[in-house]
Amino acid sequence: MKVACIVTAAACLCVSLGVAHAAQTAGFQLKDLRRLTRLSGPQVAPDGTRVVVVMSTPVWKTDKRNTRLVLVDVATGHQRTLTWHREGVSSPRWSPDGSRLAFLAKDAKTKHTQVFVMPMNGGDARCITDAKEGVDTFSWSPDGTRIAYIAQDAPLNEKAIKAHDKAFQVTSGNFLLRHAVAPWHLWVVPSDGGKARRLTQGTFSLDTDQGGATRPAWSSDGTHIAFTKFPSAYWGPSFHSVIAEVDVNGGKPHTLVRAEGANSFAYAPKGRAFAFLRARGGDQNNGNAVYVHANGTTYDATRALARNFNAFAWMAHGRNLLLAGELGTHSVLWMQPLHGPGHRIALGDVEARPDIDVSKTGLIAFVGSTATHPGELYVLGSTDARPRRLTDVNGFVDKLELGHSETVTWKGPDGFHEDGVLTYPVAYTKGRRYPLVLVIHGGPEGASTVRFSALPQLLATAGFLVFEPNYRGSTNLGDAYQHAIYRDTGDGPGKDVMAGLGAVEDLGVVNRERIGVSGWSYGGYMTAWLTGHATVWKAAVCGAALTDWVMDYTISYYQRGDTYFFGGSPWSAKYWEIWRAQSPIQYARNVTAPTLIMGDVGDPNVPLVNSYEWYHALRDNGVTVTFYAYPENTHFPHDIVQVTDVYRRWVNWMKKYLR
Repeated sequence: MKVACIVTAAACLCVSLGVAHAAQTAGFQLKDLRRLTRLSGPQVAPDGTRVVVVMSTPVWKTDKRNTRLVLVDVATGHQRTLTWHREGVSSPRWSPDGSRLAFLAKDAKTKHTQVFVMPMNGGDARCITDAKEGVDTFSWSPDGTRIAYIAQDAPLNEKAIKAHDKAFQVTSGNFLLRHAVAPWHLWVVPSDGGKARRLTQGTFSLDTDQGGATRPAWSSDGTHIAFTKFPSAYWGPSFHSVIAEVDVNGGKPHTLVRAEGANSFAYAPKGRAFAFLRARGGDQNNGNAVYVHANGTTYDATRALARNFNAFAWMAHGRNLLLAGELGTHSVLWMQPLHGPGHRIALGDVEARPDIDVSKTGLIAFVGSTATHPGELYVLGSTDARPRRLTDVNGFVDKLELGHSETVTWKGPDGFHEDGVLTYPVAYTKGRRYPLVLVIHGGPEGASTVRFSALPQLLATAGFLVFEPNYRGSTNLGDAYQHAIYRDTGDGPGKDVMAGLGAVEDLGVVNRERIGVSGWSYGGYMTAWLTGHATVWKAAVCGAALTDWVMDYTISYYQRGDTYFFGGSPWSAKYWEIWRAQSPIQYARNVTAPTLIMGDVGDPNVPLVNSYEWYHALRDNGVTVTFYAYPENTHFPHDIVQVTDVYRRWVNWMKKYLR
């Protein structure tokens, strides 16, 4: 389908030259994706002198990742690789005295993820668990003599399966499951290895089929372990989780926090005070608050901030909490006293990820990035210090010419003060008008910030302006904005995006005849919604798009989780209309934009059936549409070859229809 250019010939030439020039510059290219090193899980040694971090780099030839544990000296930045040729390395944890390091990795014998313990004075790591279905997460006891871990039980109908009787009862699982999901439970094993003891059992679970397990939390005296207790092993009812505690010597667990939705529990460094995350007030449409229990009282320590927090950690003395979350278009850290107002920590141009850790000495380690530099390891000597970067594993990006990113703000249609990120084309020339691509974040509980992001930079290299709007439901502008998506999942966010688009157009940099829209997951939902409600779009990319709320509720793993958006089931008379009215599939006949559809075949989050519906609806109505599916069981491909393919198709689609 040829896109008409309703501007003067001179203006068309100007845009074409601008795109061609940008494409010739040394901007971020597809080949650079395979050079990016991902850092995660930093853990500070108890004495604050070293940090261990997981580093992972793609290997194009094998389409796998080289993942290893790297020890970084805080004073000098010197790096030493601790693990070689181990698969699935993750979750490093120091022993309380710093003499050993435990981590998860795939065990050659059991073929599953197990706990390994490595002496830090030399010697090989030793596997200390033999969980039949593998280990999910673990933690050291305060005295370092034991390790608590969470592992899945054997299949519920194991004997019947061996006898070829494979039928299972459908309850709260997604439609892709081929067996009943067994629960996960708590075990304890000596840290030197030996016989493991089971501490919990029952139909409840410490994890779900879609994750959610949090680290077992030892009390400071080592006598009890607390954990997130889910109603079952399925994600659907996971929003009813509570916090339970069990005596390490055995006995029945008792409920410690009855407030449903509680998770990510952590005891204070000393005493019986504790903290946990929970949607503020128990309303899943609000952001996560950090609740503290001390002196017999439980309260929202972050009430004054009234926004979402992605993670928290106790400071060493136990009088403050370190918080991580988004504030506008920035990813920031706060220091929150147990009582009183919190304050933002000055990080300069560094955007902090939720990967945070605090040592006994008070040293803070986190993974951070800037607008022009991908993730690296940073430390803060104190909350008043400036962040200091310890690694430069992605330094090659500094030699590239990148698109400049900046914050754009506007007043939304319902009075909200809204924002987004605008990235300019590489080699941007003032006075020219450029084609624009919207890249809408997923979630909707997410946010676009000014940190380095590969896809916007790939589009900027191709000569596009890139706009990433934060619509209602986003986690960066406070609870009121996040909650505003309730019973308004399409129209409200759609108006926010269009208001943001208007603000960008008012800057005088956009060729208004060459605008495309795109996104993955909820960003794909928004793309489908917007193309069914506006005709400005000349191209669209729908990735893993939810197009039919009723179907998503019925077959995805969210199940009852989706009801929080609307208030009740789509199969009840009271809520029948709203689920359908907020589904993009209702407006598919309005779409005219050439559309690229992509998704994973085995996606349990947004099942690919949504994309099949969208594809047939557009195709049968004469819209130019192309559909590619990836044979993966994930929500987005994880391997470098297919990730590169997704981005290549995404950028090329926009180049084809917007140039």
